[in-house]
Amino acid sequence: EVQLVESGGGLVQAGESLTLSCAAAGFTFDDYHIGWYRRAPGKGLEGVACITSTNGGTYYEGSVKGRFTISYDNAKNTAYLQMNNLKPEDAAVYYCAADPSDGRPCREGLRNPRGQGTQVTVSS
Repeated sequence: EVQLVESGGGLVQAGESLTLSCAAAGFTFDDYHIGWYRRAPGKGLEGVACITSTNGGTYYEGSVKGRFTISYDNAKNTAYLQMNNLKPEDAAVYYCAADPSDGRPCREGLRNPRGQGTQVTVSS
C-alpha cells in the first residue's frame, strides 16, 4: 500500500511562495505517476499538477501554469510542489497521490489521493 505524507502548508500573503512536500514510505517514485490535488472550501477535488517519472510527462491545471512546478527526488523519496505568486484562490487543502505508471498520461493514470493533506491559506 502506497503511503504518502504531505507537509509544508501554511499561511502566506498573496504573491508569496510556498513549497509543499510529499514523503513516500517504503518505495521510490521510479515508474510512477505523481500528482498534487487540492480541495477548496465548498468545492470539489481538483487536479493541480502531475508528472510521470517514466517519461517526464507533466500536466498543470490552467490557473497554475507558470506559477507551480512539480518535481520529485528519488534519493529523498519525496515529491514537491513549488508554488510561486500565490493567489487567494489557491487556498485549499493540498493532497498528493502516487500510482504506478501504466502507459497513460499522469492525469489519467492517477487515482484520487488518500492522505490527510496540508492546508494552504493565502491572505490578500
